Amino acid sequence: MTILITGAGGFVGREIVRRLVAQGQEVVAMDTVPDGIPAGARVVAGDLGDAAVRAAALGAGVDAVIHLATVPGGAAEADPAASRRCNVDAMYDLLLEATALGRPRFVYASSIAVYGDPLPAQVDDATPLSPKMIYGAHKAMMEHAVALFTNRGAIEGVTVRLPGILARPKGPSGMKSAFMSNLFHALKAGEAFVCPVSADATIWAQSVAACADNFLHALTLDTALLPPTYAVTLPALRVTMGDLATEVARQCGASADLVRYVPDAALEAAFGAQPPLQTPAAERAGFAHDGNLARLVESALATLGPVGI
Repeated sequence: MTILITGAGGFVGREIVRRLVAQGQEVVAMDTVPDGIPAGARVVAGDLGDAAVRAAALGAGVDAVIHLATVPGGAAEADPAASRRCNVDAMYDLLLEATALGRPRFVYASSIAVYGDPLPAQVDDATPLSPKMIYGAHKAMMEHAVALFTNRGAIEGVTVRLPGILARPKGPSGMKSAFMSNLFHALKAGEAFVCPVSADATIWAQSVAACADNFLHALTLDTALLPPTYAVTLPALRVTMGDLATEVARQCGASADLVRYVPDAALEAAFGAQPPLQTPAAERAGFAHDGNLARLVESALATLGPVGI
């Protein structure tokens, strides 16, 4: 199987590339900045919006596409035009070009941002999409595009909405939710951390390992198990930031007292008030979360290297 991964140099992309290469799959890894893409993939460096770069990536044909490339939430809000060019225009062009390859599997990374905020008392398979941010709106638009091309028989679409994925590399990411990962880096280093949401703030979270497992599952699942939209929200653990900090501190041998909570009302409303999440459609299709908080934290810390290093 030949699989194109856009955004292959990103946090999730690198993990997926690593696993597929280890399986012996032929991987085409595309990113604007290819540094860090694991060895064994055919690397295509360039902008998704460049037709020549897309042509080079699609090459003589691919069996599947995992589309991760995106302008993320905070960056999309700051530059809506850049978000439109990448998250809408370039992706639509990629969909069109993929249709010439013989109905490939097209796995699209959407986001829980499609639900908007404030969220209802519970989110489940019947919760309507009502985005407020540019990022969420563009993701919702392209969920419909994936369903359209699938209904027309041009691709086999699978859309997965990602919760918070932990623990991302330290440094600017353009994501307003980066504080969730920054907590891991601070406690692993034994450093004080100012959390911009309260200890009682609730988040939906999944480790990058579980996320990669779900993407690989999406490559081969029976799409008849999906709802008519071909879109599901990935199962996630709902945890409080206080419980997350306590467990990270425990596994790092650090003190939870290193964390001080200074809530930002807007940030908490958008990223720290996530209600109970029910994902029966995703679970019926075979997607899964980490199991429990201890496993999630252990897995997330493993992406940062051994504790104490």
